[in-house]
Amino acid sequence: MQAGGTPSWVIRENASRSVLLALYLREVLAIASPVELPRLRDVGAVGQRLEIDQHDLLERQWRAWWAMTVEPEAHPSVVPLELVDAYDTDVALPVSGAEVLAAAIVPHAEAARAWAEWAHQGYRTASAARRGDSYRAYAGTIAEHEREVGRRAHSFELNVEVVPFAAPGVWWIGAMTVAVTDSLRSDASAFDDAIHPIIAELA
Repeated sequence: MQAGGTPSWVIRENASRSVLLALYLREVLAIASPVELPRLRDVGAVGQRLEIDQHDLLERQWRAWWAMTVEPEAHPSVVPLELVDAYDTDVALPVSGAEVLAAAIVPHAEAARAWAEWAHQGYRTASAARRGDSYRAYAGTIAEHEREVGRRAHSFELNVEVVPFAAPGVWWIGAMTVAVTDSLRSDASAFDDAIHPIIAELA
């Protein structure tokens, strides 16, 4: 937001279908990475795991896709992307170097897309119920930080992905992207406390 012309800050909050899809597939494919992120609520592994070598390759390919999904401009693919037909326009993977991942995610397409839509709609409903609280939550935290440090906040951008994780908290998932548990986001006081260190690091 502009504050007297300069400096400025931009915070984008969402529950992106692409991020939700990647996290759902992380669960059903039993992918451990990123180890610091909690698991999703009520979602678990489905089917048999691949042999160890193939599963390790699956994890590497998923991590590369995850980075491109969270911050595509910072992690562009070195080869062209192609849509995975089972996911309509929701998933595009590199034409080479993602073969194991592409094959593994196809059987889960219907369930993955339905779950991502459910989670996204849940976020939209909760966000609408907050009636403009999104701006106030961040603006209030930035104003508090400015009072603490005795200066205006530096210009920064931050993306916030609201996700139904099983554990409450905030985690960095990219250079300028964090994931926050939906239950924490719905608790105004707890969210203020949790997002404050993130704002302080950036501003």
